[in-house]
Formats: sequence, C-alpha cells, structure tokens
Amino acid sequence: MEALIRREGGDPFVAPSVQERAFDDQGEAIHFVERLEGGEFDMVIVMTGTGIAFLRDQAAAHSNEARLGSALSRVTIVSRGPKPLPILRELGVRAQIVVPEPNTWKEIVEAVAARTERRIAVQEYGRPNVEMKAALEKLGACVTPIVLYRWELPADIGPLQMAARRLADRQVDVVLFTSSIQFDHLMMIAEGLGIQPQVADALREYTAIASVGPVMTASLAAAGFPVDIVPVHPKMAALVKVASEMTAAVVARKRV
Repeated sequence: MEALIRREGGDPFVAPSVQERAFDDQGEAIHFVERLEGGEFDMVIVMTGTGIAFLRDQAAAHSNEARLGSALSRVTIVSRGPKPLPILRELGVRAQIVVPEPNTWKEIVEAVAARTERRIAVQEYGRPNVEMKAALEKLGACVTPIVLYRWELPADIGPLQMAARRLADRQVDVVLFTSSIQFDHLMMIAEGLGIQPQVADALREYTAIASVGPVMTASLAAAGFPVDIVPVHPKMAALVKVASEMTAAVVARKRV
C-alpha cells in the first residue's frame, strides 16, 4: 500500500489496524476434515486465502494435509475471488466456482443459487457473515460455519493511535479503508484516547473517505460515514489510483 501511494505522488502514513490470529485449539480443523470424509458436506465455500492457509497449516500439524486435500476434492469448492486459489492448488484442489467481483456475499449467493448442493460448510473470516448465512438458508441450505481464526488489534497499536490523533487534529487529507474491521479498530482506539468525537467530525467534515468496495462502503454508511471515493474494481491499486485523482476535489467540497 505504501509503495502504491508513493507511486501516485502521495505522502503515506500506514497504520496496521488488524492482525489475524488462529485459534489455539486446532480441533476445529481436524473435526472439519473428519466431517468432510464422513460425507456431511457437499459444498465448501472458501472465504479467504488466510482461512484456507490456517486450515492447511492446522491439518499439516497433525499430519493430515493429504487427508484435507483428498476430502476437499470430493465436494464442490466455491472460492470467494482469486485469493484462496493458490492455497487450494497446493492442496491439489480445484475450485469449481470462483465468485466474480466485487466478491461480496451477495455474489456468492447468486453463484450457488442454481446449484443442487445444499449441505454447505463456510470457512468464515474473522467475524461471522450473518447475512450470507441467512440468504443461503433461505435457499434451503444447511449452513455450517467453520471458524479457524479471529481478528484482533495489532500487537503494536502505536501507529494506529498516531493515525487517530492525526485524523482528530485534521492532518489527513484522505483515509483509505479496505475492510470494516479496520474502521472498527480505528474508532475503538480513538475512543480509548478520548478523541472519538473529533475523529468522527474530521471524517465527516475534513478528510476524504476512500473505500475499496461495496461491503466496506456499506459498513461505513451504516456507521454514519458516507464514502467519498470508491474504485470501479475492488482492488488496492485501483483504490489508490482513484484516491489520488479525486481527493483534491473531495476535500475542497468537504471543507467549505
């Protein structure tokens, strides 16, 4: 991200806001392999590359990586976009369905709506996707979440604290969000510092808000923060590019 911003002539301040941590208890992964082998599922939806990598690593720790690949090969695999594909290939597994952009839960539901498989395991990301589960169940599916990791604040919250202070002090022209947990953690840190109202005011009145795609945009809107900049394609490079092109006009409008 930092290199992309510099390439577009920006002066970046990158504040890590989330870390992905696997659960210490690896029983979920082993139990999942056993349930796959037992024929309990006929479709697996892989939401993230991180999640399938954690699953692979946890299976490998118990000498079950080959079993995992074999078990996954027996069911229909749905990949939420291209990121899980390299890990699946390492396991010798092909995704029958690759969900197209913008890779939201709505595209996933559309992609599987006409399928006959209805016993679906969903490899969740750092928080449950309640909307997708409800939509799949409305189609008649029996949905089983497979939760392998959680989102946490980074070990070093100093940069995120600095980002909150800079926003509160109106020293930031544009802020780029790529996942809703980033925003949640930013506001959590701001609240801890006692500057959440100032950060919120700056986002509404001073700093341009750039969102990577529709899910992030909806999350911000639900929190009361309309997004100013969204790329056509939900990609990091596209986000940085459109932010570099639109920020000046956006801040001129917001600061009137």
